[in-house]
Amino acid sequence: MITLGSIILGGLAGFLASQLMKGHGSGILVNILVGILGGFLGGWLFSLLGITTTGGIVGELVVSTVGAVVLLWLVSKLK
Repeated sequence: MITLGSIILGGLAGFLASQLMKGHGSGILVNILVGILGGFLGGWLFSLLGITTTGGIVGELVVSTVGAVVLLWLVSKLK
């Protein structure tokens, strides 16, 4: 279930990832979507690597941002 907190965190993670990858934002809805999907992707990747985060919101933000960067990188390679 997606909560208001995950939408806000996803938006922030998506914004950070878009800044890191392209240098400009992609719009709030795209940032939220990329951040939420990045959270799932980042959580999956971190679990594959055996990395656990216990940093609360900051840890979730890091995982979501890393996942969003990977997602944006994959999309750029598919274009």
